[in-house]
Amino acid sequence: FFFSSRMFVQVCLYFYCKCLWRCLKFVVRKLTGRCELQRICYNTKPGAARTMKIEASLKGSKSKRLQTSVSVHPDAIEKTIDDIMELKRINPDINPQLGVSLQACLLQIVGYRNLIAEVEKLRREPYDSENPQHEEMLLKLWKCLKPNSPLKARISKQWCEIGFQGDDPKTDFRGMGLLGLYNLVYFAEWDTEIAQQVLSDSLHPKYSQLSKAEWEKKKFDKAIGYSFAIVGINITDLAYNLLVSGALKTHFYNVAPEAPTLTHFQQTFCYLMHEFHKFWIEEDPLDIMEFNRVREKFHKRILKQLQNPEMALCPHFAASESLINM
Repeated sequence: FFFSSRMFVQVCLYFYCKCLWRCLKFVVRKLTGRCELQRICYNTKPGAARTMKIEASLKGSKSKRLQTSVSVHPDAIEKTIDDIMELKRINPDINPQLGVSLQACLLQIVGYRNLIAEVEKLRREPYDSENPQHEEMLLKLWKCLKPNSPLKARISKQWCEIGFQGDDPKTDFRGMGLLGLYNLVYFAEWDTEIAQQVLSDSLHPKYSQLSKAEWEKKKFDKAIGYSFAIVGINITDLAYNLLVSGALKTHFYNVAPEAPTLTHFQQTFCYLMHEFHKFWIEEDPLDIMEFNRVREKFHKRILKQLQNPEMALCPHFAASESLINM
């Protein structure tokens, strides 16, 4: 009985708040002469704050046309903007900037959804050693990270030198599929200097050149290393979860003027790899068994940063530029 009464009260409260909110919106529109979408676009600066408010407004609308506008095909966005303006009885000639602002927001919203689908497809595709393209990417990873050490054989213990668990890396990609390989290759190819430095430090942490003063100050002669490639796949999982949960919307909506792409995701991965490396050094774990604790603490730190609507993890979206100048 108590449960039923409580549930009844919650239902009544929900409908009361919903009706109150709709009445409030109606009154504000009458007073200002602007609908909610107009008020958001005119009163909120471009970026995550505006796009997330527009997204919430469209999803929370009682109109099905507005609800579905966040999931249209990119090619249909212009037509969707026209529909929204018509539905809201907004004259585009009097409000030209509104259409431009809404289009930018919808491109980001729809682009984020499409990026999730693209990333998910890569994650679900397993590494296939019979696929020449997969093998070519794997060999490129070795060449970028170890340019002066030729790989003696495809199946080799040498793979452990860049942080794989055994003599055939294909087994290590099971969790993240091709996405893990794509990210590692991107990091090694486009941020080569940083990737090689992080690899070197992960193998020989006490010789790290990132900050000699800090190493001496904290006496890192007993610092614990980690498996570079395995950690890269693990950080891919972290980036994937940030993306799917929607946490990365703050970052992408602030750095991508239109639709975020796979390149945006991969550059964010580069940033996370470097930041995790620094975080690992700061935490100074006693052994590799502390990896999950350090990773979880790092995850919480990134999530907290992304709660700030002004946050952009790597603002200029050139990971190497921001990392080398540290």
